[in-house]
Amino acid sequence: MSRAGPLTFYEFFAGGGMARLGLGDAWTCAFANDFDPVKAATYRDNFPDAADHFHEGDVWALAPERLPGRADLAWASSPCQDFSLAGGRAGLAGGRSSAFFGFWRLVEALAAEGRAPRNVVIENVSGLLTSHGGADFTALCAALAAAGYRFGALEIDAAAFLPQSRPRVFVIATREPVPPALVGDSPFQTRAVREAQARLPAELAARWIWWRGEAPGRRNTALADILEPDDAVAWHTPDKTRILLAMMSPLHRARIAQAQAGGERVVGGLFRRMRVEQGAKVQRAEARFDGLAGCLRTPRGGSSRQTLVVADAGQVRTRLISGREGARLMGLPDAYRLPRAETSALHVVGDGVAVPVVRWLAARLLEPLLEAQAPAVVAA
Repeated sequence: MSRAGPLTFYEFFAGGGMARLGLGDAWTCAFANDFDPVKAATYRDNFPDAADHFHEGDVWALAPERLPGRADLAWASSPCQDFSLAGGRAGLAGGRSSAFFGFWRLVEALAAEGRAPRNVVIENVSGLLTSHGGADFTALCAALAAAGYRFGALEIDAAAFLPQSRPRVFVIATREPVPPALVGDSPFQTRAVREAQARLPAELAARWIWWRGEAPGRRNTALADILEPDDAVAWHTPDKTRILLAMMSPLHRARIAQAQAGGERVVGGLFRRMRVEQGAKVQRAEARFDGLAGCLRTPRGGSSRQTLVVADAGQVRTRLISGREGARLMGLPDAYRLPRAETSALHVVGDGVAVPVVRWLAARLLEPLLEAQAPAVVAA
């Protein structure tokens, strides 16, 4: 880039540092935080400079004095459980997602000091767009507007980049002028985004930016491509596999039978869900063979490790997904250090942001936007 000085950012709710990895080497992290001990340990294990800028603790306990200089970007992947179906959609008033306001009070304090981040990205589950009939998204936009930001949103499914179905909303906000080349159409301006924008009151709609961004090239990896060798993982016993297959409805049993009949190796995901059949709740196992894993989740909050189902030479086997496979589904390199315990590893990656999605946002929007903006004040 031609601008002078490094691109600086704060990363709130940093987890294992996946947004940092996606931003890349052109960016310098001036401050990062997370309150989760497992994620904090993973961050430190992967970034040798963590001692210089990483703070482990509650965002509500932070003072603006801890944040150096004025950053080009503040990235916030605030806890999403209260926006998700699994969390009961408690909204911004919910215990976890209210952590957003712990972050936002810092932005407001920085603004009062003339140090508001030039740009902000807020990443969350797609439920953010519709929670409480859209009232939560409107409240978020109102907070951004009150702090002097213009904003827009993109809904990006990681499946465009990786073999994982993982739709997420990215609210991109700026206090600086926006080059016309960055405004226009995007396939990530989904129906849900357009409906959320249409619900905004006129004074907020007037601050909306329709961020432009072309779709990436066609993804060339499938779920089967990221798996460990068969002899390096633990498989379910035949009895366990039979139990899972017996939980399937006729439709999903037919999918398994079709995969068996093909004779070639076929890899799919298997998920247990509660369904209502004839007025009663029934737990079903459901399979997909579209080359995608389902959305990775942490092994808490009612979610469990994903199950893989492999049909090969007429035989069907099942097993749990590994932490390393989960990391690959998030776009993490194999050199990325995971916690030794599988549950902890999946806890870190399941709560993260897909690395290639961040890289796409950085290359298509954030870096061109900053190229057109004034150089940042380098942190002391």
